[in-house]
Amino acid sequence: MKSRDDIRNIAIIAHVDHGKTTLVNEMLKQSDTLPEHFSIEDRAMDTNAIERERGITILSKNTAVKYGKYQINILDTPGHADFGGEVERVMKMVDGVLLVVDAFEGTMPQTRFVLKKALEQQHLTPIVVINKVDRKGARPEEVVDEVLDLFIELGADEDQLDFPVVYTSAMNGTSSYDSDISTQEHTMKPLFDTIIKTIPAPIDNSDEPLQFQVAILDYNDFVGRIGIGRVFRGKIKVGDNVTLMKLDGSKKNFRVTKLFGFFGLKRLEIKEAEAGDLIAVSGMEDINVGETVTDPEHPEAITPLRIDPPTLRMTFRTNDSPFAGREGKFVTARQLEDRLKREMQTDVSLKVEDTDDPGAWTVSGRGELHLSILIETLRREGYELSVSRPEVIYREIDGVMCEPFEEVQIDTPDEYTGSVIDSLSKRKGEMKNMEPGENGQTRLIFLAPSRGLIGYSTEFMTMTRGYGIMSHTFEKYAPVIKNWNPGRQKGTLVSMNAGKATTYAMMGIESRGQLLIDPGTEVYEGMIVGENSRENDITVNITKGKNLTNVRAAGSDEMAHIKTPTHFSLEESLEFLNEDEYCEVTPENIRLRKKILNTNAREKEAKRRRAASRK
Repeated sequence: MKSRDDIRNIAIIAHVDHGKTTLVNEMLKQSDTLPEHFSIEDRAMDTNAIERERGITILSKNTAVKYGKYQINILDTPGHADFGGEVERVMKMVDGVLLVVDAFEGTMPQTRFVLKKALEQQHLTPIVVINKVDRKGARPEEVVDEVLDLFIELGADEDQLDFPVVYTSAMNGTSSYDSDISTQEHTMKPLFDTIIKTIPAPIDNSDEPLQFQVAILDYNDFVGRIGIGRVFRGKIKVGDNVTLMKLDGSKKNFRVTKLFGFFGLKRLEIKEAEAGDLIAVSGMEDINVGETVTDPEHPEAITPLRIDPPTLRMTFRTNDSPFAGREGKFVTARQLEDRLKREMQTDVSLKVEDTDDPGAWTVSGRGELHLSILIETLRREGYELSVSRPEVIYREIDGVMCEPFEEVQIDTPDEYTGSVIDSLSKRKGEMKNMEPGENGQTRLIFLAPSRGLIGYSTEFMTMTRGYGIMSHTFEKYAPVIKNWNPGRQKGTLVSMNAGKATTYAMMGIESRGQLLIDPGTEVYEGMIVGENSRENDITVNITKGKNLTNVRAAGSDEMAHIKTPTHFSLEESLEFLNEDEYCEVTPENIRLRKKILNTNAREKEAKRRRAASRK
């Protein structure tokens, strides 16, 4: 069977921060793609504002580079397991993968995760790129051995085990076939040549009936919804009448209004595409990921994409605090519901379900980061909402109730090893391996229940003074650990009235625990203003002012100062929450509050629960 020798389709996969997006930048720069003297910014593929701020890839993106007579279509994928749905759905679009691994850190949990997803598509040909070979402490040859062990562990076949290796420093734009840093040259030619030589060209079956499967969705105000995917068979032209094979088995006919191809950083209008091309199609309003566009006379659907189900869920609800509607542009239940349902259409890993409360929805995702990025996106768009504490999703497997467990990999300075082991043991983590590393570092590998890791990140960073590195990825479902609740151990300081927090009142309260707000912050009854140093919640008057008299003590006002309050990020706020609390999220503020705002009603409910637990 003949093939389209001028095209190569590849995906780039890696652990977070191993240099994947920087490598794509260099491939764009050093190919025949961009105009001469064109200035490309760092991490140009990270177009989302949150991606650029956090330095991570969240959404899969297409680009294509020209290298001689060849066009190399590239899919840049997220490296974090929380966005694994983005990785899973694009693997079917490509014929090979570049596995990028840091020459110092080696294989990490997410390296294992993304490689596993690639190897599940048995047709994919791998190329290993050992990046950051110029990094201090780099150990490229050892890392290649680690990668080989990982391939064997994941059941790679003989052809996949015979992977070629290219050594690069994406930051410097250099590469070579040798691990010796002295052989690095300012060119990506070794990488390009390896891609052309190793990755198979797509089969040219463009004379057969059309099959195009949607893997990514996009939206444009002018043309509506856009389905991005690969033409697996046949040809497609602007103006063609085609049939959409829906996931529910139904069929819909539509006319192709526009076709787009990818080249460099641009999406270009094209008139025709054929087997092997990665393209975008518009013209169908309710097209979804995994559906197949076919020839009306030969409506054959491609096997739908398999996406791992969510493991974590939260309740999203309309904001009903006393400050509701002050800062947001979209505050009603209908507006929030429409936005969540719209997000579910483009994010196949997300699940949104109605609840008995018309103003609340259960939103399920792949992890804390996955859901927190969604919340951050909503607040930046002008939405107001309240969210509950994240909780894991249980499943019944063979009649046994099971919960998700994750593999946790930790690199920490030796002096903190004991504290880390102790803290994870308390969260029911089981240590699988412990290896002494270089420069006084130790690598620990645990198997821990996902619910034990909720809220652990902040504790871990405090414990290791910010020097520890932790990453984790879903491992398996196992029987639920009974009679164990890993929630927050400390109580809160809760405001008993509304008004502005005063320095005078805060001075009297700070001995009770750690304050979370600044003087002058506007508060309401039921709002959490601090963390108690003990287990119970305390209701406090944080708006109390100093009594004004004619008697003044010399120098007393000069002493009116408090310790610097702690300010939580969105992720830290979500980790802090207990079951009876919400995080109120608006475009301008993140507030913590009790679900029951009224002090008397809240205390009555607490007494009722205590009485019920004693029975």
